[in-house]
Amino acid sequence: MSEIQSRPYRSFLFVPGSRPDRFEKALGSGGDAVILDLEDAVAPEDKDVARHHVVAWLAPERPVLVRVNAASTPYYERDVELGKLRGVAGIVLPKAESAHDVIDLISRIRRKIPVYPLIESARGMWNALEIAKAPCVRQLMFGTLDFGADMNMESDGDGLDTFRVQLTMISRVAGIRAPVDGVTPSIDNAGQLRAETIKARRFGFAGKLCIHPSQVSIVNRTFAPSEAEREWARRVLCAFENANGAAVAVDGKMVDRPVFLKAQSILDDVRS
Repeated sequence: MSEIQSRPYRSFLFVPGSRPDRFEKALGSGGDAVILDLEDAVAPEDKDVARHHVVAWLAPERPVLVRVNAASTPYYERDVELGKLRGVAGIVLPKAESAHDVIDLISRIRRKIPVYPLIESARGMWNALEIAKAPCVRQLMFGTLDFGADMNMESDGDGLDTFRVQLTMISRVAGIRAPVDGVTPSIDNAGQLRAETIKARRFGFAGKLCIHPSQVSIVNRTFAPSEAEREWARRVLCAFENANGAAVAVDGKMVDRPVFLKAQSILDDVRS
C-alpha cells in the first residue's frame, strides 16, 4: 500500500491535468493528496491532451489521485483506464449518484483501488449511504458548488450545513473515513478559507478540497489538533490509564471510553 493510501488526509489539492508544468509544484505544496483533474479544470477540447499528460507523468514513486470525467460523458471510458496504471493511488468520481456508479468504475479498472465519490446533486445526497457502502469507497467528498447549483441554494454561508451533518453521519454509519468538504473559490481570502475550514472540522469533516497551493497550509493547520488539545488528550490518557477502571474526571468532567477514544485519536495523529 502506498503512503498516500495508508494515512488520513486533511488537504486535497486539485491540479489541472492540462497543466503538466504544475504537477511537480503541487507535490511540493505540502498537500496531503494531489488530485490530477481531468474534469472541471480541463476544457472539452483539451481532454485528450490532458489525459496524455497525466499518463506520461505518472510514476509509482509519486502516487496521486485522479479525478475522471463523469460516467455520462464521452471521456469516461478512456479516463477510467488510468486507474489501472501504477502511480494512481485512487480515483475521484464526480457526479456520483448511486452505488452502481462506483461498482461500474471498479469493474472497468479490474483492481481494488480507493474511490472518492463526489456528492454533487440531490440524487447523490439521497443515495449517499448506498454510495458510501459500495466497494472500495474510502471517503465521500462534498461537491458544494455543483450541489448548491442543483438544489438552487447558495453554496456558501450556512445553507448547506444540514447536508454536511448528513454526510458525516452517513460516513460513520457506513464505517468509512469522515468526509471531505468542498472548495473555497476565493483563493485570496485567507479569512474565509479559515472560517470555512473551522466549520468543516466542527461538523466532523476530516479534510477539505483545495484549488490553489496557497490554501493548503491553512487547511492543514486548521485541521491539526492544537497544542491545547494535545495537552488535554495527554491528561485524559494518563488519568484513564491510572484509574484502573474506576470513574475519573479531567478538568471537572467525567472521562469515559468515548472521551478516551477521542483523546487517543488526537495523539495518534503522527503529523501533529
